[in-house]
Amino acid sequence: MNREEIEEIIRNLGDIPTRIEGKSVLVTGGAGFLGSWICEVLVEQGAKVICLDNLVSGLKSNIYPLMDKANFTFIQHDITQPIFFDEPLDIIMHLASRASPFEFEKYPIQILKANTLGILVALGIAKKHKARFLYTSTSEVYGAATEIPTSEEYRGNVNPIGQRSCYDEAKRCGESYVIAYKMEHGLDVRIARIFNTYGPRMRAEGVYGRVISRFVEQALSNKPITIFGDGTQTRSFCYVTDQIEGLLRLAFVEDGSGTVVNIGNDEEITILELAKVIKELTKSKSEMEFHPLPKDDPQRRKPDITKAKEILGWVPKVRLREGLERTIRYFREKK
Repeated sequence: MNREEIEEIIRNLGDIPTRIEGKSVLVTGGAGFLGSWICEVLVEQGAKVICLDNLVSGLKSNIYPLMDKANFTFIQHDITQPIFFDEPLDIIMHLASRASPFEFEKYPIQILKANTLGILVALGIAKKHKARFLYTSTSEVYGAATEIPTSEEYRGNVNPIGQRSCYDEAKRCGESYVIAYKMEHGLDVRIARIFNTYGPRMRAEGVYGRVISRFVEQALSNKPITIFGDGTQTRSFCYVTDQIEGLLRLAFVEDGSGTVVNIGNDEEITILELAKVIKELTKSKSEMEFHPLPKDDPQRRKPDITKAKEILGWVPKVRLREGLERTIRYFREKK
């Protein structure tokens, strides 16, 4: 399935692959969920890829198929620490950061560092090489949004001292650094605000578990499906192939410097309904188990993707039910 989905991304990219071949690209967080997909597409299209990851949440197994490729290099390194490259770099894609809400309480300092110290190191590399810079920010910069669907113009409703602040505020700070380097150094920069993404390679265990991967694992094992709150809160889930297409379109679009764009699916669903669909698709005997809602958990999350459509020519193509079926197949095969 993975091979077919890589080919699907490349087909959906249209003429973008012609701009990828021969480019030298540094991907921080390249062994993570999204980073490893990006590395694989770039390698397949003839880019010279340097994958940088400290493996605290990324997995080396995600990039095993690339290890023997002549145009792929893996470096185990923490991007919060300086690193230098002698060979020219054309594009930096900064994805390095823990991202699961369960990690916010356990690793807040690491998360803050990745999106402040880490982005400064990455921007310094981009400045030295005069490289284009893509920053993967997040819908979390909007906090508990009062504008639904949420556009890029919305300035946010974030608690700066809440449990989620290590991620929300660090990402907001990261965006400020990116724009500062554009203003002061003329760097070509782009910011993607990623909404909830799911699919193969997403981790399900412990603090790394995200809602879909956790629900799928629980359902396949006939364990209780753990829902926080009453399940009426909503999210909009983007399948990984659509997300990777959107990120690569943003990275390689011409005349895109300074662009800030939401990349996510605007198909909104309640968490309770999501659990029911996953239970149905897995034919699970799991019961629903309700737990207290974490503090500052947003009630609704739905992107306005007008800019992505207009600037990138991008729309999500994989409907939720189809994406869930693919994800369930992946987790079944892992067992």
